[in-house]
Amino acid sequence: MQRLRLKADGRIVEIRDGREFPLAPSMPAPSPASGHVAGFAPATVSPLTVSPLTVPPVTVPEVRSLRRRARLTQIEFAARLGVPVETIRNWEQGKRAPRGPARALLAVIAHAPETVFAALDGHIAG
Repeated sequence: MQRLRLKADGRIVEIRDGREFPLAPSMPAPSPASGHVAGFAPATVSPLTVSPLTVPPVTVPEVRSLRRRARLTQIEFAARLGVPVETIRNWEQGKRAPRGPARALLAVIAHAPETVFAALDGHIAG
């Protein structure tokens, strides 16, 4: 099974033996006359099949913007979300991007921050 990772700068890399190998960008179809992709020698074209389910992640509002709108420090925001403060710093500096549940939570915070923080703090009456 091929392991791929989307980097914060938009590059896609393959993970093999704990190392990252960049994948070739999407390329135009080969020209029938030359037998290779325009601008690329045949040896540089890597076979990459992309399933219809492989789509770029949904963009979430900028983490720093969300945190500032909530009027929280990085430490307070990290504590509210239950993640290390270094995670917040990495997201804000673009070193890493939120994935999975964190990305979903940030998207909900963008729409209803008071409700989310109340639920995380356990203050919602049920």
